[in-house]
Amino acid sequence: MSDAREHVLDGTHGTITAHEWSPPQPRYIALVVHGYGEHAGRYAELAGVLTGHGAAVYGPDHLGHGMSAGERVLIEDFEDVVTDVHTVAGLARSAHPGLPVVVIGHSMGGLIAARLAQRYGGELAALVLSGPVIGVWELPGRLLALDEIPDVPVSPAALSRDPAVGAAYAADPLVWHGPMKRPTLEAFVRTLGTVAESGGTGPLPVLWLHGDDDRLVPLPGSRVGVARLGAGRAVERIYAGARHEVFNETNRAEVFADVTRFLDGVLPG
Repeated sequence: MSDAREHVLDGTHGTITAHEWSPPQPRYIALVVHGYGEHAGRYAELAGVLTGHGAAVYGPDHLGHGMSAGERVLIEDFEDVVTDVHTVAGLARSAHPGLPVVVIGHSMGGLIAARLAQRYGGELAALVLSGPVIGVWELPGRLLALDEIPDVPVSPAALSRDPAVGAAYAADPLVWHGPMKRPTLEAFVRTLGTVAESGGTGPLPVLWLHGDDDRLVPLPGSRVGVARLGAGRAVERIYAGARHEVFNETNRAEVFADVTRFLDGVLPG
């Protein structure tokens, strides 16, 4: 894999840093949309798989995340984040005109990717959702019912059965380890509703990946959203024993193979 490059773009609320991993002659573009509290740099291994498969990979750090501007983990409107990701897609298209675009969204990034597909589906060739926050997700409602949001960080052990993944996450200075913020929780609730009310993604091919031991975004709730979004046509891969981050799981080679096999079936050529 070639070394990552960084691009700084004007976003809806300050500058957005986008990471790029590109092979010499890519045949498609992959937008990697990261989850809550983390950053696109955590997807370097996935990017290596995708560049080896022929993708020019672009991963923005969202507003308030990673190397991008903004108060940490404060998102007041996910529509703005969707717009920022679309801006990065424009950067990728300018650099690689005519190539098909695939979007891969994990967790909160799955919510953003789903909304991107609803708003700009005609520009996309495929949608891949990993542990997506769509459908029924009870956590925001539970936290919003409290007078004060508890300062309980994400448990590293909930991410993967690989202890090295949790250790790296806990030590990563670009990962947010503090409490969730009320405006962000409120934005989650609104956007879950917006995605539910905005219909499916038409003929866009959809792949859904999920660990059956995902305690952060439980599988049954996501199933509701995936069924609605993909109109029952989504391809699903459920991994026994896997936790939240299937791209960082002990069986990630299997997950990567499922992604590239799916893309081989839907991309031209």
